[in-house]
Amino acid sequence: FSSLTSTLYGAVVQLNVGGQFYTTTVGTLRKCPGSKLAELFSGSRPACVDAEGRFFIDHSGTYFGPILDYLRTGEVPTQHVREVYREAQFYEIQPLVKLLEDMPQIFGEQVARKQFLLRVPNYSENLEVLLRLARAEAVAMRWSTVVVCVMGTEEEAAQCAAPLFNLEAKKIPVVKFGPWKVGPEIDDLKDCLEKDIKDRGYNVCCQKYFLKSSGTSLDRCFCKFTFTWW
Repeated sequence: FSSLTSTLYGAVVQLNVGGQFYTTTVGTLRKCPGSKLAELFSGSRPACVDAEGRFFIDHSGTYFGPILDYLRTGEVPTQHVREVYREAQFYEIQPLVKLLEDMPQIFGEQVARKQFLLRVPNYSENLEVLLRLARAEAVAMRWSTVVVCVMGTEEEAAQCAAPLFNLEAKKIPVVKFGPWKVGPEIDDLKDCLEKDIKDRGYNVCCQKYFLKSSGTSLDRCFCKFTFTWW
């Protein structure tokens, strides 16, 4: 492999990427200086080959095609954008990473949604608590339910104190989110929770949870996440 020097920039190579096969040139693979592919095919270190002599990359090859097409043509992929974005990060193809970050799918996730969640205190930690409670409630059950209280403001937090105390006294599983200073509404946070839970592979739905002794003003703060296990 050390023979793949600048004199063989146009050499044709066969690739085995996680069991999927591709054909390209050394020049294409070295198109982006500083990337893992450019380093791998610079001849600076030995490469793995499979039984047929193809250069082997021990990584999923499902979305390697769009990466290769970008290196060939410079065109930004428009399909499977999130998956290709992760691959571009893995191969450290920074120009493609930056281009994909400008696309709506990535911009919305990386800039809008993540920045909002950073303003919600202990979002990730409380999400983990929610999942642990759901699993604990699932023993010998087809469904399990966890009540969630979402408080967008300090005023709502004060109003929710008594209902939360009553729920906890009845040993009803409940997880609290908020309050936060500025940003989207309560329903936006509920949507974020449902998305993050589903992204982890859980079958879940979010529904309203009506408090028996509260006014309608608090109904928007409470919901229940129902997990289906089988």
